[in-house]
Amino acid sequence: MQKIVISHHEDHHTDRIGWLRAAVLGANDGIISTASLMVGVTASNAERGAVLVAGVAGLVAGAMSMAAGEYVSVSSQSDTEQADLRREREELRSNPQSEHQELANIYVARGLEPPLANQVASQLMAHNALEAHARDELGISETTSARPTQAALTSAVTFALGAAMPLLAVILAPTAYLLVTIGSFSLILLAVLGALGAVVGGAPIGRAALRVTFWGALALGLTALVGSLFGAIA
Repeated sequence: MQKIVISHHEDHHTDRIGWLRAAVLGANDGIISTASLMVGVTASNAERGAVLVAGVAGLVAGAMSMAAGEYVSVSSQSDTEQADLRREREELRSNPQSEHQELANIYVARGLEPPLANQVASQLMAHNALEAHARDELGISETTSARPTQAALTSAVTFALGAAMPLLAVILAPTAYLLVTIGSFSLILLAVLGALGAVVGGAPIGRAALRVTFWGALALGLTALVGSLFGAIA
């Protein structure tokens, strides 16, 4: 009798962790930094044109800064991963028995009986020894491995998209209500962003939205205070 094997695909939230972290960070930073910058300039009694210039400059500078920062930091992570993999590859070549025992010990620590742990280690190493050690000894997998270019592009694009929203508020808002419009619109955007990130990542929506909105409100309030102080001095 032929055995019927039923397989199904599971969509895990951890599969998105690389780009999701960069996307949420980029959009969140784009909204907060650009809106705060424009709120500070607005609070200093500057004209709409000056506020727009400040916002556009903040968008361009911030997007480039995010791209460079993400690329450098994630490249450093990638360099470390590659160094560990080179070391592991050399250890597998020079001392395979010790590496086999090391892998088996990991499985024993996770709850397998020693004979089964040795069997699993043997089969996994026969299939792909470096992949097995990278995943179970070093914690490096296809899902979590560093991708500098992806992180840089994602952060830059999402920062620019996030920063464009407060700029839109400046363009559309009446001059008399510029400060209130930028602030309230940005807080709404932050709440929506926090909720969206929670939905995509499988986290509690209310907590995520409240967290990002709180820090956004704090940033907006402080920059408005600084702007009004400098406006009074000028």
